[in-house]
Amino acid sequence: MIEPSSCRPLRLGTRGSQLARWQADWVADRLRALGQPVEIIEVRTRGDVQQSGPISAIVEGSGVGGQGAFTKELQRALLDGSIDLAVHSLKDLPTTPVDGLKVGAVPQRAPIGDVLVSHLATTIDELPQGARVGTGSFRRRAQLLNRRPDLVIGDLRGNLDTRLRKLDDSEHDAILLAEAGLTRLGWNDRLAGRIPPSELLPAPGQGALGIECRSDDEQTLAALRPLDDFGTHAAIAAERAALARLEGGCLAALGAWGRWDASELRLSVVVLSEDGVERLDAESSFSVSTLADATTLGVTVADELLARGAAALLRDR
Repeated sequence: MIEPSSCRPLRLGTRGSQLARWQADWVADRLRALGQPVEIIEVRTRGDVQQSGPISAIVEGSGVGGQGAFTKELQRALLDGSIDLAVHSLKDLPTTPVDGLKVGAVPQRAPIGDVLVSHLATTIDELPQGARVGTGSFRRRAQLLNRRPDLVIGDLRGNLDTRLRKLDDSEHDAILLAEAGLTRLGWNDRLAGRIPPSELLPAPGQGALGIECRSDDEQTLAALRPLDDFGTHAAIAAERAALARLEGGCLAALGAWGRWDASELRLSVVVLSEDGVERLDAESSFSVSTLADATTLGVTVADELLARGAAALLRDR
């Protein structure tokens, strides 16, 4: 439990989307259960304000590798003291460190994979020839085309409810989403089929939350410590280390999957050309006992891919 003397309310910043609010409320409830008062403050991000068009059209200047469209304003609010902590979907958080900030906790991960939402099929292979599939992700687009070059991939943006509505309005025959988002909002009835990570590698950090705060804020760091799950944090550290080494961002056709096999952490990474024609895969495992070990694993797998020409496949950013 939190010591009563240190129980000033912590100001938790979040985006205003339905999913972001769920994530913020989830973190706030766990902190309150530990005796820590929390006040939730909504912060509008560039990605929330501009919801039409491809993600590449809004990320210029948002962060290294095109990342940051959903996180920069939250990080500014942390740095200027408007909030004490921010909850991010870790797949949206840039890997470039921000001076004065750190991820204080990574709670246990939700389901990691992607799902198919469709009225026509339950698997990628069942989709009709030439089916229209919606996704805003270069990673999903490239892996889909690698597996099914006949598919017609259309751009899909907006909050989860907006994406589902576009499917219902017949703009697409199927859409791909992260299972974690549907699960968190209780919308599993929309799920047509789960896509195993071995079939379509997820984004680095997918399904995981990162709780960021100022690196010198000892009270907030102490409050967050009980929420950190080492197994999840290490897997994410490996995935993000590979992403950083490859200098990939949200515009990169890159997937990563860290998972535990007894005491060893195994990491698989894929890099593809944007059209899915060229593909490079690498995998390795280490005995991991610290986050530094996990980072080393990520760098090792990334270096193998770079030695095989991965840099040439990554989209210019």
